[in-house]
Amino acid sequence: SPTRIAHSIMAPVKRKTAQQSESTRPAKRQRPSTTEASSASLLHEEPSFPRGGASVLTPLEQKQIQIQAKNDVLFEQETGRKAPKNEFVDEEDEPENSGDNETALPKANKKSKPRSKPSTARPEAKEKGVRIEGLSYKRLVPGSMVLGQVSQINRYDVALSLPNNLTGYLPVTSVSDSLTAKLERLADDNKESDDGTPEQDIDLERYFFVGQYLRAYVVSTERESSAGTKGKRHIELSVHPKQANSSLKKTDLVVNSMIQASVRSVEDHGLIMELGIEGDAVRGFMSSKEVGKNTDVSRIQKGAVFLCLITGLGSNGNVVKLSADMEKAGNLKKGNFLSDSPTIDCFLPGTAVEILLSEITKSGVIGKAMGVLDMTADLIQSGAAASGKALDAKYHAGDKIKGRIICTFPDVEPRKLGFSLLEHVTSLKSHPTSSKFNSESTSPTNLLPLSTTIPEARVARVEPGVGLLVDLGIKGTRGFVHISRIADGRIDNLAQDTGPYKAGTVHKARLIGYNYMDGLFIVSLEPKVIAQPFLSIDDVQVGQIVKGTVEKLLLKESGISGIIISLAEGITGLVPEIHFSDIHLQHPERKFKEGATVTARVLSTSPAERQLRLTLKKTLLNADEVWKSYDGLEIGAEAPGTIIKIISSHGAGAVVQFYGPVRGFLPVSEMSEAYIEDPKTHFRLGQVVKVRLVSVNPAEKRMIVSCRDPSIFGAMQQEQLDSLVVGSTVSGTVSEKTNDEIILELAGSKLKAFLHFEHLTDGSAQKSSAAAKKIRVDQDMRDLVVLNKGMGKRLLQLTCKPSLVKAAQSEKLVRHLGDLHEGLEVDGFVNNTTSAGVFVEFANGVSGLLPKSQLPEEALLVPNYGIRKHQSISARILTVDHAQSRFSLTMKPSLPSGAAKTENASSTPEGSLSHPIDGNSTHINDFNVGKLTEARITSVKETQLNVHLADGIQGRIDVSEVFDRLEDVKDRKHPLKQFHPKEVVPVRVLGMHDSRNHRFLPITHRSKAPVFELTAKPSSLASTDLDILTLEKVSVDSTHLVHVNNIAEDCVWVNLSPNVRGRIKILDLSDDVSLLKDLGKNFPVGSALKAKVVSIDMANSHLDLSGRSGDFAKPLTFSDLSVGMVLPGRVTRVSERHIMVQLTDSLAGPVNLVDLADDYSTANPTTYEKNQIIRVCIRGVDVPNKRFYLSTRPSKTLSSSLPAEDREINGVSDLKVNDVVRGFVKNVADNGIFVSLAFN
Repeated sequence: SPTRIAHSIMAPVKRKTAQQSESTRPAKRQRPSTTEASSASLLHEEPSFPRGGASVLTPLEQKQIQIQAKNDVLFEQETGRKAPKNEFVDEEDEPENSGDNETALPKANKKSKPRSKPSTARPEAKEKGVRIEGLSYKRLVPGSMVLGQVSQINRYDVALSLPNNLTGYLPVTSVSDSLTAKLERLADDNKESDDGTPEQDIDLERYFFVGQYLRAYVVSTERESSAGTKGKRHIELSVHPKQANSSLKKTDLVVNSMIQASVRSVEDHGLIMELGIEGDAVRGFMSSKEVGKNTDVSRIQKGAVFLCLITGLGSNGNVVKLSADMEKAGNLKKGNFLSDSPTIDCFLPGTAVEILLSEITKSGVIGKAMGVLDMTADLIQSGAAASGKALDAKYHAGDKIKGRIICTFPDVEPRKLGFSLLEHVTSLKSHPTSSKFNSESTSPTNLLPLSTTIPEARVARVEPGVGLLVDLGIKGTRGFVHISRIADGRIDNLAQDTGPYKAGTVHKARLIGYNYMDGLFIVSLEPKVIAQPFLSIDDVQVGQIVKGTVEKLLLKESGISGIIISLAEGITGLVPEIHFSDIHLQHPERKFKEGATVTARVLSTSPAERQLRLTLKKTLLNADEVWKSYDGLEIGAEAPGTIIKIISSHGAGAVVQFYGPVRGFLPVSEMSEAYIEDPKTHFRLGQVVKVRLVSVNPAEKRMIVSCRDPSIFGAMQQEQLDSLVVGSTVSGTVSEKTNDEIILELAGSKLKAFLHFEHLTDGSAQKSSAAAKKIRVDQDMRDLVVLNKGMGKRLLQLTCKPSLVKAAQSEKLVRHLGDLHEGLEVDGFVNNTTSAGVFVEFANGVSGLLPKSQLPEEALLVPNYGIRKHQSISARILTVDHAQSRFSLTMKPSLPSGAAKTENASSTPEGSLSHPIDGNSTHINDFNVGKLTEARITSVKETQLNVHLADGIQGRIDVSEVFDRLEDVKDRKHPLKQFHPKEVVPVRVLGMHDSRNHRFLPITHRSKAPVFELTAKPSSLASTDLDILTLEKVSVDSTHLVHVNNIAEDCVWVNLSPNVRGRIKILDLSDDVSLLKDLGKNFPVGSALKAKVVSIDMANSHLDLSGRSGDFAKPLTFSDLSVGMVLPGRVTRVSERHIMVQLTDSLAGPVNLVDLADDYSTANPTTYEKNQIIRVCIRGVDVPNKRFYLSTRPSKTLSSSLPAEDREINGVSDLKVNDVVRGFVKNVADNGIFVSLAFN
């Protein structure tokens, strides 16, 4: 595990005096052994009476002692008790061996404070009463147990937030036996690797999650120090059940207590858990339903650790029933706490207990559990710091309350525990809740990200000698400012009612951290921290322009190899040599001197490795286009990039680097319009080139770029491209070879075309590769067939597969869907293989599916059916669906001529019917299209009735073939609810059901297990002339009874008939907007409604409908909008200033803050969610700019009689001098503040 530094912000930090500079301070003396303590104390103890009679104390130390003594006297007069130490003061300020060690030595080279004589000393152990002690480094000793929350998951360890702003680190080797065993196996597998790191194969994010509660065992609190210097303490933790449950025995396990457990195995119905108690004799079991609603059981890893609630015990006590559902464990109202127990050993961190309060103080509360066990909660954990409310106003001596144990003090006698009354800790929520972040998914750091500057942080409470508690401007959100973080200089004293930092004062602040356990932000008021542009590498964005200072020049034998730029305190970036300038600098040290200020741009960031890469090139600094992700890039876009590699051999070209991980390949053919033989003669490393995107594959993180001018593609070449026919034979000259393709220039033109290696032969991949090796640049190639024309890229796809060339020459090459008919033998090539089968491609991009059921049986026994991409395929057309523009193929041999007719014509026993429902049919051939018969219902589904016509003869009745009118449907949400299994219904045969595409086919498409498509519509039963609805028979503005088939994100798919399917956009589903908020409830699958056809796209078989009435069923256009119109809309984007609402596919407008609510105090855009359906009113229409503005004010969308706390302002005419109005700050400028009063 790499070294991690943990420090407590709450503990005061000692500052060096002016005389104690780093250059003059001697190294700290090693701590002497116990046997040398007495002599050492004599040698190092300073004289009681220094020469000259001078005091051993400085004037500042004398002043501090007087102030402390005065406060102690006042405290004793008020309370009658000895003044306790401040619970936040870390014993770091005391001598290193203070406490119970009577042989303590004074620190070297520090003036000792006057000591009392041993005879008059009052040891701490003899103090009366229970001390309220907050957790600190000194009180957190090895063997302590503490409740923590996962705050950060690193590569090698996990950081846990502990109470009182402490942070501990959990090595990967201190989690569980299963995880350690996996590490050992990985180490054995990689022992031959010199730099193999087994931990790389273990992703700790699969074992832990941020906000997870765990009971941690303190392994060590040793200092991390460099040579001769005093380092900071590092808290090493363990969550291994054997250590976290080390004090528990089998008899200590009681229901409602918490226990740590690791996953031993994942079973079908739950998890087998290890408890680390009495070997393997006692184990736990956790049902799959008890892992928590946000945890997927299938993703739980063996060796993962959970803090669990004991919900039950087996009869012999060897099996413990557990629950890791924190919502259940944290619900104390249901009795998930301990009020009584046979032993106090089960009172461990994480367990909720009932406490009888005995004393309430300003700094915390004291109580007892079971009447014998002392319990304390300090200022933070009692909730006083976060709420700002006095404890005695909420709690009283004698009250019984519920709290959760958070820590143990193993070196304190009598035994004492720390507990928490914070709401999010007692309920085991990941963070506090308030009106701003009222759900587990909304973290305080999402609302107030770290590094945020708070313009006005108000001091709520002053802790003298410790720090400040400040309000951050959001209700229920507070932060803590340590005394060392208040100012750039030293602050000696703080007071509640006096001084520049007294309660009620307002200061500018910056968030530097957050403690999950305390529910407090860590804040700094230091001007130098507030002025810093960045506090961490996470604050630096890729592509951002930054200012910095040259900190160091990196030297090597050839000269300057890099420049270290300081961007802020502790944040530096590297400028590689190729990014010094747009031109090569002979003497970069003359231009970039240490201490000089420079402007740079961020090339990439790596927070895990704390690395930044910068550029100083002016070309990149002045560029507007920044490519930092493969996603979202459009073909034809242009941007500058840096050449980082030039390839002159096979596959010549250059690698161009952009921002972040984005890199592109620049082929030599795309470097210039002129011929380039060697790229190194025209380009150099570090050169910035402006390129155009030719192709991109985000999944494979690959893209091709070009330096060629697209405007040079002349009219003559365009005419040649247009005249070229797919399927024609051409010839060309090889201009370039890549790893898997050949680039050619067609004869008689400069048109570019590519030929994949696999399209050289019909044989194996090895044969195609061997053929490609024989081809050389400038070689002429003949008999090439044009497969596809990429008009957008102006690239042609060619093939010289003998099978496709022969098909093209005989005019049998498939170019269009119209060329196909059933039984046609065709030649193509493999485009893709899926679990459903193989997709076969032909010319012009035409492709069809070869189902796996139509593959040879031996192909089903090998991976990917033994077929590779681009492999030649010869198959036969099985079916053609012109309406859906698709077809299927088969590789199985066809039946001999007339065999099918003979089989259907003969009445073999196989076709005979057994127990027909209608009592008349005798053979399966009796069920022809239009046949009126009877069927018995076997099951009732939401969208269909499953029936059988005879033994082994199945059928289905689609819900769209049951009712003629909406009025006939008794239950519109569940239309088929009125039918019951075993009920016999009259039906008429429509055809055969095709389960692959959910359509029905003619009777000739019978299979071994036929399923008949039936109708039970009264109109179809009464008429012998079946009028089956098809897409061709549907007309615009016609009205149909439709049934919901599927609910998508932005629309609902409905069936008009078994063959016709359409969609209704959510906003067009109903006139009642309230019904659109829960589609699954109000429009469940199968539900019936009346819809009107809005548009029909016959080419793509698309049908759009609307469920709204009247004119609302028509498509809404911009010209239809008018002020005051109330419409439904869908939220598409939420920001701090407004929400964007979509009315139609082409209409979307904003709802500004002034139009969100009638009371500006409740105007909060974050209360809306993406895709939420809301009611909006047209606020204003800007016709020249084709913009409009919306309002969600209830007085506009619901009723104009509703009161408006903040009236609507339409223009300057609505304002008068001396009017008092409210608005929202729009901009803060040097000359004042701009306030938004209206949308315009």
